[in-house]
Amino acid sequence: MSHCSETVTIDGHSLTLHDIASVARRGAKVLVAPEALKKVQVASDLISKWLDSNRVIYGVTTGFGDLSNVSVDRERTSLLQENLIRSHAVGVGEPLPVEVVRAIMLLRLNGLVCGNSGITPATLAQMVNFLNMGLIPYVPQQGSVGASGDLCPLSHIAVTMLGEGHVFYKGNLVPSLEAMHDAGLSPIHLQPKEGLALNNGTAALTGLGSLALIDALQLAKTADVIGALSLEALHGVPYAFDSRTHALRPHDGQVRVASNVRRLIEGSQIIEKFKGTRVQDAYSLRCMPQVHGASRDALEYVRSKIELEINAVTDNPLIFPESEDVLSGGNFHGQPIALPMDFFGIAVSELASISERRSARMVDHHLSNGLPPFIIKDSGVNSGFMITQYTQAAVVSENKTLAHPASVDSIPTSANQEDHVSMGYWASLKATRILRNAEKVLGIEALSAAQALDFSAPLKAGKGTQAAYAAIREVIPFVEKDQYLHPLVESAVDLVRNGRILSAAQGAVGDLD
Repeated sequence: MSHCSETVTIDGHSLTLHDIASVARRGAKVLVAPEALKKVQVASDLISKWLDSNRVIYGVTTGFGDLSNVSVDRERTSLLQENLIRSHAVGVGEPLPVEVVRAIMLLRLNGLVCGNSGITPATLAQMVNFLNMGLIPYVPQQGSVGASGDLCPLSHIAVTMLGEGHVFYKGNLVPSLEAMHDAGLSPIHLQPKEGLALNNGTAALTGLGSLALIDALQLAKTADVIGALSLEALHGVPYAFDSRTHALRPHDGQVRVASNVRRLIEGSQIIEKFKGTRVQDAYSLRCMPQVHGASRDALEYVRSKIELEINAVTDNPLIFPESEDVLSGGNFHGQPIALPMDFFGIAVSELASISERRSARMVDHHLSNGLPPFIIKDSGVNSGFMITQYTQAAVVSENKTLAHPASVDSIPTSANQEDHVSMGYWASLKATRILRNAEKVLGIEALSAAQALDFSAPLKAGKGTQAAYAAIREVIPFVEKDQYLHPLVESAVDLVRNGRILSAAQGAVGDLD
């Protein structure tokens, strides 16, 4: 994570995906808008007023979940909140990446500052300080079912503010209390309602989903570039990308992808030479607009849901200061994001699936329109790119399993009080894995396409595809004979992930749609 001078001001209503990337990945500081802070104080004061009048409030003067019928006396309401956090921090597995935890903290803060949760300004400030000073909680990956929101991962964040658990701080994993002392902070004691406000809500599954979406939107454009590169390498024909065809079936994504491919291959000597050799290509080339485009449309649907959720209040119960009501509802339920993230997984999996098919054509001399077997000179002695396609096949097959929707599953929790859960957190977690897998598959396709394109020399590819090819060749040389290929594969995946292939192509043809 880099550090930037940017400050993101949160008010609960105007957070953007760009803001999330700035805070999570570039270290932007977070500031709470003054008007939001006033709302936080009003709701906090109401909690105190209600306690003074002995009002019964779920999770404040009662237990949680199936224990909601158990009354808790005034003297133990703070202990109730801290016990909630300690008892719910029971995650297992490897830790979430620091950037993901930063995104989660930002989203939880943005929900809290709406003034419907009852948190105190002091506790809010503690989380802001943790984020801005780089005390990032250790949060195990597994443990949320997306029911009362992400209770387990959010509790792992909250418990560090009590001086318990561990945080990543100055490049090391250290006890939270040690990091707090170094940063000049002190543990907080939770006030009534605060534990519930901190660990209730969909911030974890949405934080994961937000970062995955940002990367997937870039990957979708990159897939167009790499697919166009393979089209050139396989001496494909341009007819399937004619705008007249797509005007008759004007799905937005389809139209955009066809336009992108036309722009990328514009001026291609290769396309010009071979366009009379056949009237159509295989589906993995010819149907790029329809397949890539459908994935793009799915991602736009996901974007609409994520952008709504990052500015929503998702904990329980909710406080309505104007009418002085407190209502117990189900805004914490992860289903509104679980379904989109399952759709995300399917959409991104398909980008990888069709990519592997294009690569398979390049290594098969029966299908590659004149390329040598396995895209290598002296094949037989050399195996060339034979096994890179195996790697793609393995990863694509893994994605097919991961793309099974999580949201169709449900395991009742809390003694059947929470009798339908969303599994939205797992939907987001596995969607991220699908995304990382797709980047690998497209990286190998880029590596293969650059290798294949060299066999068309001295003919040049189109403006955009030639620029993408050049970006690959700046890092990865032509493979003359068999060598240790793993470093080249890793470099190619990095070029996809860091956006260099896409930026090179866009530098030549302008921003892609």
